[in-house]
Amino acid sequence: MIAGRGPSPTLVLSLVQRLPDTSLTVALASGGRQFFGWGQDRHLTADIYDALNTNTRATGQWGKKAPKIPEFPRPKAKTTAKASKRPASVAEIYQQFRGR
Repeated sequence: MIAGRGPSPTLVLSLVQRLPDTSLTVALASGGRQFFGWGQDRHLTADIYDALNTNTRATGQWGKKAPKIPEFPRPKAKTTAKASKRPASVAEIYQQFRGR
């Protein structure tokens, strides 16, 4: 498609939109490889983990001298001026795939 041959752009777009949220293409479009495997289920699990720990601390079930409850490790988004202004283009995603 990039070279002008192959399937139509409409077909490619419809196939890409149906990719699972844990795919590498969605991760690269979201901000980088650190988001690979982070689908909706993993984000919800991390939020539930943090909510349970906050509830445990708020209800007094965690001692005052106890260490801080660790947060669930999440991927950090690389904030650059270019990435924060607009979504990644097809050419940029293609370059990230070729960089392996």
